[in-house]
Amino acid sequence: MNEDELKIQEKEFLELASKVLEESRKSGVTLRLLGAIAFRIHCPEYKFMQYSLGRVLTDIDYAGLSREAAKVQRLFLDLGCAENQMVMRLFGRERRIFYFSDSELHSDVFFDKLRFCHDIDLTRRLEVDYPTISVSDLLLEKLQIVEINEKDLIDSSMLMCEHPVGDRDEESINGAYISELCSRDWGLWRTLTGNLERIESFLPKLVQSDSDREKVTGAITDLRSAIDAGPKSVAWRMRAKIGDKKKWYREVEEVERV
Repeated sequence: MNEDELKIQEKEFLELASKVLEESRKSGVTLRLLGAIAFRIHCPEYKFMQYSLGRVLTDIDYAGLSREAAKVQRLFLDLGCAENQMVMRLFGRERRIFYFSDSELHSDVFFDKLRFCHDIDLTRRLEVDYPTISVSDLLLEKLQIVEINEKDLIDSSMLMCEHPVGDRDEESINGAYISELCSRDWGLWRTLTGNLERIESFLPKLVQSDSDREKVTGAITDLRSAIDAGPKSVAWRMRAKIGDKKKWYREVEEVERV
């Protein structure tokens, strides 16, 4: 797809996502967008970076609450969707997949946590932002992936171009929140800080403008400073002594990622 086609596709996806979210609000169901479309919503100035890669949107994914799983199912069925029965039987408390009957689109709904290489608990975070999960959690969605790919690096870079690191969630990357998570979990710290180094290494390829590269490197420096300053737990320090000798992450298949 060329850029004009990508923009048309984006408009169609946003219209469908808005319809689902509006119905969820009417039904009292808590849903927030995540994945590529959420990054575009939060990065209006820098979403051209996804266009430059020819990033085609393939699905509309949400985070929700497991205690509302029955309501989520009813919501999508009422919208004319069909549910993936195997995913429901195997992972129903963690994840559900719904197919829209009038298109090739589907929606993954992740309950309570983003469970990829690590767990990012969203049960108390879904009210932070709307219509997406918070900027900070969007960044964690990508940086918790050990086998991070170019798409993840681009998404993370454009988010850091658009949003500074601060100590709150209002249209900024909440360094205090991310630092707290990393201070409790050495494995998450190891993956996240390693991926920040990867972004910095790939910046000349990822980001064209010198000023934009400075924004990303500045955000990386600020985020690393916040993470380094956080007091580390006893469990963190004990696990740090073992280091890479023991596997610190969960293997994630490509099909599981958003």
